Amino acid sequence: MKIVLSIVTLVLLAVSPAKGEVLDSLTICLQAGDSCMQQYNTFEALKHYQKAYDLAKKKSREKAVENLALPLKQLDKLPKEKQNEIIERLKHSAEQSAIVDCAVQMKLADCYYKRANYRQTAELLKIIPEDSLSHNAFRQLAFSYQKQGDNDSFVYWAQQLVARFPMDGEVVAGLTNGYTKANQPDKAVICGLKYSLKDSTNVLVNRALADAWFVNRSFTAAAMMYERLLEQGDSTFNTLYSAGMSYSQLNDLERAYKYLQLAFLVSGMQHAGCAYRLGVVCVDTQRYPEGLNYLSLAKELMLPDTTIMKAITLSEGEGYYLTHKYEEAVAAWKEHLGYNPSSVATYYNIANAYCYLLKDEEQGKAYYQQFVEKAAEVDKPTEKLSEMIEKAKEMLRVYELREKFKARKK
Repeated sequence: MKIVLSIVTLVLLAVSPAKGEVLDSLTICLQAGDSCMQQYNTFEALKHYQKAYDLAKKKSREKAVENLALPLKQLDKLPKEKQNEIIERLKHSAEQSAIVDCAVQMKLADCYYKRANYRQTAELLKIIPEDSLSHNAFRQLAFSYQKQGDNDSFVYWAQQLVARFPMDGEVVAGLTNGYTKANQPDKAVICGLKYSLKDSTNVLVNRALADAWFVNRSFTAAAMMYERLLEQGDSTFNTLYSAGMSYSQLNDLERAYKYLQLAFLVSGMQHAGCAYRLGVVCVDTQRYPEGLNYLSLAKELMLPDTTIMKAITLSEGEGYYLTHKYEEAVAAWKEHLGYNPSSVATYYNIANAYCYLLKDEEQGKAYYQQFVEKAAEVDKPTEKLSEMIEKAKEMLRVYELREKFKARKK
């Protein structure tokens, strides 16, 4: 019996919290969420943090109602029903304005951020007082807006963040780019320079500052900064291309040629704009054969996707035809043939439009003839295509008879 009691005692000690340690549901949920995050399991962590947030929210609302200071003297002067109505309204207002534990909110927001749910991250963090935000949470708030494409909100929160942490280079670079994107390159330059006075080696800030100078048309300063970036080992396409463009604007064409050529190679010879600029510089520096080759390549790279253009032009032709805009329909169908010359039915549609709607016999005959020739190349024509061929041949015979009749008249 003593042995059994001892075992029971040991089990109770194992599952019972130590004296003074209260493991409530909120703490358990947070610990479970933290454990999942350590395993990079944001899916399960989100469930635990959301439950913790709901519990914290309930707790804060209850506490807000408990601490609600009611204007009892004023209430006593009112009828009982009115008193109850005002009290309920005050309680509801207190519940709505109750602040959830900031640490709980930041944990939930961090989980959302790591899952790329930036809208929810911002919604949670923007209601936390700024002096209660951790540095990491503050960054997540700012970058959540940037990742949503909301440049104005990003700039606002990045400004607040830089005011508190002026040496956070990533945020300074982001803010500099944000100003440039908002067509405020002067502010961007000031922002980048202020940081670079203390640290002139930050690649992110230097990139943003160089781009700001370029947009501000300060091409000498921009070129110097791109040179510094290249010395730092930043030989990315953007740096090389922008350096080449800066020297091109300064009419330093040899340097422009050097950097544009390197940029084009880094792009895998696939950047149409770079090929075009390089071609222009080559022509201007009397490298005519090389320049013409780059310009020809640029033209090829700029051509739209043939598959997409086939579909677009075909739909355009149908749309114009159905809205009785026959000239526009014919133009669209002709463009379609440029991308899809084997489209037999398109020749037939154009011929019909010229024959019956635009009353252009010469063009009608020409396209009926082209249709018959293209249709003859089809190995196994469908019943529909066979009918179209017969009608086209019939129209060609009509045109031939008309021409004979006109010749006899003469």
